[in-house]
Amino acid sequence: MSSTLDFEITRNERPASAAERERVLADPGFGRHFTDHMVTIRYSADRGWHDARLEPYGPIPMDPASQVFHYAQELFEGLKAYKQPDGSVVTFRPYMNAARMNRSAHRMAMPEIPEQLFVDAIELLVRTDKDWVPDTEGHSLYLRPFMFATTRALGVNSPADEFLFAVIASPSGLYYPRGIKPVSVWLSQNYTRAAQGGTGEAKFGGNYAASFAGQAEAVEQGCDQVVWLDAVEHRWVEEVGSMNLMFVYGSGAQARILTPALTGTLLAGVTRDSMLKLAPDLGIPAEEGKISIEEWQSGCASGEITEVFGCGTAAIISPVGRVKGADREWTIGDGEPGEVSMRLRGELVGIQYGTRPDPYGWVHRIV
Repeated sequence: MSSTLDFEITRNERPASAAERERVLADPGFGRHFTDHMVTIRYSADRGWHDARLEPYGPIPMDPASQVFHYAQELFEGLKAYKQPDGSVVTFRPYMNAARMNRSAHRMAMPEIPEQLFVDAIELLVRTDKDWVPDTEGHSLYLRPFMFATTRALGVNSPADEFLFAVIASPSGLYYPRGIKPVSVWLSQNYTRAAQGGTGEAKFGGNYAASFAGQAEAVEQGCDQVVWLDAVEHRWVEEVGSMNLMFVYGSGAQARILTPALTGTLLAGVTRDSMLKLAPDLGIPAEEGKISIEEWQSGCASGEITEVFGCGTAAIISPVGRVKGADREWTIGDGEPGEVSMRLRGELVGIQYGTRPDPYGWVHRIV
């Protein structure tokens, strides 16, 4: 099967006016507003990927018996488009998102989409709706590729054989509109995000729905985010909210980073991977390993652990300032954003927005 398709183009006859678009871009928030178009591509077992379209953004007609509604066979990705100083528009490591979507698809018994077709769909949508890419510092166009089962059947013995892949886009403002503030986190020992052999490493919506109760518990305890622990002993640190976690030991020239290793229960974050490559080039050794809540607490008490931060597409870096559990509570460093995490954030953001060199070839120009 060819990795590319010809897209049928249907323009939105009633796109947002320039004034409407400017009003939205002045204060886009996150995930509240959407561009004029979307991309859809269908899949069936007998035809493979077909019927590729760029069409006006709008509702998708669905049969009530579509398997996604009953058995949650779906997945998604997330990446951004950035305006560059010369006016061009780029994305960041889109082929890595494509590869991760295919790993998720394999776990969810869904068809893999050719990586080039995934990127073609993103490029077409961004080129068409390029006027929606913000040029305000720190703003971006968030891209949401997703796929779900459309087979009309209620049988539970086999996966669907028809699917819809789509890409929508939403202008995104600053993750920290009032400046970067460290978050407080709750150690969840009542809920588990993922277990060995489960869907933890897949970017599957059910993982996020299953996290809501734990997040609500964190808020009830006066915290911003939930920290997920392993499913067996409930003591090994895995993720924070929907982000990967990184621990900084030492400071200055002696600083080094540890992040929980990918064991099948953690999402292989694109930002996580970028940090593991970027940090050593800045003189900060980085490795994957294990850390328990006891080691986290004692490391902070001794001063060995100086910073902790979550990292992901939306926030880039989210410093952690305070940790709370059912029987313990402690502060990390002085409770403020640390030097290492802010340096890493500055370097990565600079690459994404074109204000610093990109020696890795991570930036993918679209228009």
